Amino acid sequence: MDGRTVVDELDASSQARPLPLTASVREDVLLLGDGQQEVAMPLPEDEFYVSVAPFREQTHQCFYHSLATCQGELAGEEVTVRIVADDGTVVVDETTTTYANGFVGFWVPRDLVGTLEVEHDGATGTVPFATTEGSPTCITTLQLEA
Repeated sequence: MDGRTVVDELDASSQARPLPLTASVREDVLLLGDGQQEVAMPLPEDEFYVSVAPFREQTHQCFYHSLATCQGELAGEEVTVRIVADDGTVVVDETTTTYANGFVGFWVPRDLVGTLEVEHDGATGTVPFATTEGSPTCITTLQLEA
């Protein structure tokens, strides 16, 4: 499997966290380890993985998304996600279900700056985001409010 496929499968895994491995999504690589050794799997050059865990009450600090340990508040919940670039381009506009880990992830173009909005059960939240060099792959600051 390539890095993108591993990211997709691990993030969407229904297994309870923590998983028995390490898996950190960076800007351009997936760092995958078993406690003894770690390998860097390249990620697509033209795409950036951004994973968001919308929350109402409880969140955690995160910068690089851990596919093995990150757990968000809203697992298995239907959310509507809009990602809009500053130039007005709508990158994502879809209704989906958060994974068992409370996150939902998207592969978006690199070098974007914009906003990420999530709606869930009548509550919404919006945060700025970027897919430029040095940007986080894990967004845990999007609080939903009525």
